[in-house]
Amino acid sequence: MRPRFPYRGWLFDLDGTVYLGERLIPGAAEAIAALRHAGRRVAFLSNKPLQTRADYAAKLSRLGVPAAADDVINSSLVLARHLHGLDPGAPVFVIGEPPMIAEMRAHGFEVREDERVRWVVIAFDRTFTYAKLNTALQAVKQGARLIATNPDRTCPVEGGEIPDCAGMIAAVEAVTGRTVEAIVGKPSPIILEVALRALGLRAAEAVIVGDRIETDITMGKRLGLATILVLSGITRVDDPRIAALAPDHVIGSIAELLERP
Repeated sequence: MRPRFPYRGWLFDLDGTVYLGERLIPGAAEAIAALRHAGRRVAFLSNKPLQTRADYAAKLSRLGVPAAADDVINSSLVLARHLHGLDPGAPVFVIGEPPMIAEMRAHGFEVREDERVRWVVIAFDRTFTYAKLNTALQAVKQGARLIATNPDRTCPVEGGEIPDCAGMIAAVEAVTGRTVEAIVGKPSPIILEVALRALGLRAAEAVIVGDRIETDITMGKRLGLATILVLSGITRVDDPRIAALAPDHVIGSIAELLERP
């Protein structure tokens, strides 16, 4: 089977688009294999900072979509690179899980557990506590600045959804009275620049495939990519934002990227 659409570069969201939890979306392996066989360039773009890029690649490969770490761009990598350009080696307090902390250390940051920092890094954190919130408050009172990985309210999982980074951002902003200076994940141009470099293409040559109106489709519309909304994740078919934003294509799932007899 051949790809239905002509785009040279393909950026795939992961959760809700390629897989849900530990279950591959039916047809995902065949669709991505067909795109690659046709010479299309493929990369995976995730706002979730809960695993390393190698972890994501291993999961994709285990589920039947062969991938290397360099095929994956996630918000923890993008944040670490972006902040390295702004303030290399700075002391930081991280609201996040071990892979996020490891990414910051790998980029040369001094990760501290107290308020004596220049930045509070806010990520999706399933171990978020009052103690972390208090440390963030004390850090900001001493002049620390705020930066975050992604704006997602929830994360799709098998059987529903769970709270995502927007909850951590809202809590920190509420108690500090400060606004996060940058959120580097989708729909930010910061993550798109990294992704397009990985593809070696311009935005006009690429398409974003994702299940979220507010991140995947909004980014594509704002920044010049074609957009394909899949209804296998968060967005429901009756969502009024579909008509308002008008993705280039709306399909049930990634399986519909291929022509079928």
